Formats: sequence, structure tokens, C-alpha cells
Amino acid sequence: MSPAAAATHIDEALLRTWPLPSAEGSQSKEDRGRVLVIAGSPYVPGAALLAGEASLRAGAGKLALAVPQEVALALSVALPEAKVLPLPTTAGGACTSTAAMEHTAARADAILIGPGMDDMPALQTMVKRLSASVDCSPVVDAGAIASFRRGHAFTHVPILTPHAGEMASLIDVDIEQVQSRAPEIALQFATNFNVLLVLKGPITWISAPNGRLWVHRGGCKGLGTSGSGDVLAGLIAGLVARGAPPEQAAAWGVWLHGRAGELRSAQIGSVGFFARELAEMVPALMDQLAAPPAVGP
Repeated sequence: MSPAAAATHIDEALLRTWPLPSAEGSQSKEDRGRVLVIAGSPYVPGAALLAGEASLRAGAGKLALAVPQEVALALSVALPEAKVLPLPTTAGGACTSTAAMEHTAARADAILIGPGMDDMPALQTMVKRLSASVDCSPVVDAGAIASFRRGHAFTHVPILTPHAGEMASLIDVDIEQVQSRAPEIALQFATNFNVLLVLKGPITWISAPNGRLWVHRGGCKGLGTSGSGDVLAGLIAGLVARGAPPEQAAAWGVWLHGRAGELRSAQIGSVGFFARELAEMVPALMDQLAAPPAVGP
């Protein structure tokens, strides 16, 4: 049987049998976990905002944003729910670590790094430094994905979220090869590098290091828009903070993201909605799946 044929389909029926850690009985925001989002650049500050908001909409209790110092004040006003940690930047706009950020990372229940960032030596150095102190499964997106060309040293399994182009660059093949062999490539990379891989696209493949494979065929073409991947990465990080293991956080995050896109598309049109309009739909979707399924008369 081919990997694609053996994959588990991610749909509402599956997720009802795979409930998220319950928020019932939580006494404070600490009970739902702390998220650190390391994201953005002086040129793409909104990535941090999108990812941070999504992590809170997924139910995380506390949020810290580590962002370029040039945009820290603006982001603290745009997202007053977050603690904002300014990061020094190089002449090329790359962020560099601070003691405050690394201290926050060591105490976080979930970390997201990379949205809105370019693949630069400073970012690779930051990923390497964090791998020595992070005590959770980090979500690695966008520019930070390239740091995994030579493996990783994280204690917990990282969650990588590349699209086909990023995957092609990561393994040095043509994008057409990734698109035509997505399930096989996802499985091979996940097992070889001990990561949970979320290979995004019109069909999204999720592969675990143990060889498990999931597939999601929902969503809509309107999700192919600026910032959409930042929202997905933030959702996954928020679910990790709540206590979901990597496989569950990825599967739920992909479905929630896709279903939010479907609903928004039905409301205003197949394309043209903003990525920032997706996360606000997530709390109701999670409640919907937590409720008993409706039965006919």
C-alpha cells in the first residue's frame, strides 16, 4: 500500500474522537500554557501579530512576542494582551537573541519561531541557541525552517511547517518533485530528521517520526494569501501550549485553519478575505467539536 493510501484523513469525525486537552476546571491563564512567538522583521512586522493572535484564539493562556526592536512599541499597542520583548537587529534586519528572550523561552510551554523572518545566519544562530534551553516542541516556520538542513538538537520533537517551495529548498529538489511526491517526501524527512512535518498546500500532509501519516483535503483557494501560514503556525503553537502533543496540535491546527477559510469564503467570496479574519473563527469551531454531534429527529 502506498503512503498516500495508508494516510489517516483529518476531518471532523476524526477530531471528535481525538479531543483537545480540556479547559474545563482551569483556574487561571497559567493553566492553559505560555506561548513565546519569535517573529517578524522591520519589513514584515505583521507576521508576529497574526501568529500571536492565533495562538491566543487557539486557547493559550499567556503570550509573549519577541520582535524587532523597531516595531516592538507598535506591536505592544496592536496586541495589548501580549508581553513584548524587543530584539536587536542587524543591518540586514535580522533579529538577534537577548537574555530576556532566552529566559522566557526556557519557561514557555510552546515556542514559535520564524514567521516573517528571512533565512539569515543570525536566525540560524538563534535557533541553535534556543535548542539548548527549550523544554517543549517548538513550531518552526518560514525563515527558521532552513536551519534544519543539518538536523537539530532540540530535546522535544520540533514541528516544521513548510510549503512546497520551502520544502524543495530544504532538501534541494525542484518544487515539482515535492508536489508530485509529497507524502513520500514528508515521511522520509520526518523519519530521517526526527521532526513532525506539516507539508502545507491544497492537500496538506502531516508526517511523524514514527512513520504515521495524516492528510487534510479541506480548506479553500482563498487561504493562499499573505499571512495565512502565520495564522496556521500560531494556531499550532497555541494548541501545544494547551498540552496537545505535536501530532494532535498539527492535525487540529490544520483542520481549524482550513475550516475557518471555508466559512470565511462562504461569507464573502472564494478569494479576497484577509488572513487576520481567520483566527477569530477558531474558538467557536473548537466549541462545536467539543459539543455532542447533532442527531436527527
